[in-house]
Amino acid sequence: MSEQLETSLCHIAKFAPFDDVSGASHFPIYNTGTFDLKKQTGDKIYDYTRSDNPTREVLENLFTHVEGGAGCVCTHTGIACVSLLFETVLKANSQVLVEADCYGGTFRLLKIFKEKYNIQVHFANFCDVEMIEHILKTNPIDLVLCESPTNPGLKIIDLELIANLSHKYDALFAVDNSLATFISQRPLEFGADFSLFSTTKYISGHGSVVAGAIVAKTKELSQQIHYYANAHGRSQNPMDVFLISLGIPTLKIRMIEHEKNSITIAKYLEKQSYIKKVTHPALPSHPQYELAKKQMKYIPGVFCVDFTSVELAEKFIENTKIFGEKCSFGSPDSRVEIPAKISHASFSKEELKAIGISDSTVRFSIGLESVEDLIKDIEQAVK
Repeated sequence: MSEQLETSLCHIAKFAPFDDVSGASHFPIYNTGTFDLKKQTGDKIYDYTRSDNPTREVLENLFTHVEGGAGCVCTHTGIACVSLLFETVLKANSQVLVEADCYGGTFRLLKIFKEKYNIQVHFANFCDVEMIEHILKTNPIDLVLCESPTNPGLKIIDLELIANLSHKYDALFAVDNSLATFISQRPLEFGADFSLFSTTKYISGHGSVVAGAIVAKTKELSQQIHYYANAHGRSQNPMDVFLISLGIPTLKIRMIEHEKNSITIAKYLEKQSYIKKVTHPALPSHPQYELAKKQMKYIPGVFCVDFTSVELAEKFIENTKIFGEKCSFGSPDSRVEIPAKISHASFSKEELKAIGISDSTVRFSIGLESVEDLIKDIEQAVK
């Protein structure tokens, strides 16, 4: 019997690689480094947790199922799944095409790969389809990578269109799905070869662990990411798997609340004289508003605001009582940051300007608090 995604997320234990004789509602934590080979029977034999672990396999099986892929690796941090993607797909002198508005950690990692392995990186605006096709047509691109929504610019990328263009020119296409999550959109269904995401954020939902995952569309690609994850030691430890799993059953209801709260706050800020611009994919003012509605089931609770001055943006952040000045997103608590100073500090002024981010841009990640309390906090912070 087929079931809805939400049902699968509430019954994670059934994705265990073998039956638990105790019938426990939650899968056991196999917090061990090694396994006794003589005491195991069956098709799957475990030897060392870096290579395989039954606890981690539960989460990998779940993510494979909900993303519609052929295999998954859970990694020890979010950026580790990006690094694993590069280690799997790229080689010396490879060329990669990346959306210019990308996560600061990905940007920094690309610089490292460029310097150490002579990887050629083409940054481009993925909303400019003619430019994307020109780059693919005139360069031997091995990998195309983007986020959607992008972070921090909140652009919505037409995933199906980019997937078709990538494959037309024999490039693999990977989507960082950290903001939307699989509850909102499933990149493999749009033609992507990889869906990767930080489970630190919305998926865990409690902000107490760092982790990531990468799902491959085909068995061949799955075997490759598993090989390199084992070789490079990218795998997640069992205790962190357990912590991640605690938030998964409530992902849908949390995303609905994040979306609702963030839209309310964004609409409020649009009316304020000290705000130049609000960029939220759920607002009609967003340039890809229609695509966002078509491509995503729920809009994440992250958006950007341009204040009328740098001084006011800094004053606002300094004076907030409920909003913390924190990086990351997807936790129950609301937070703000100036991307140019924190999450995207590795970008130059020119690179930030190219993606529409300035020193007066503040990124909001709206949590699950009372919206009334959040608005009061904003009001007192700008006085």
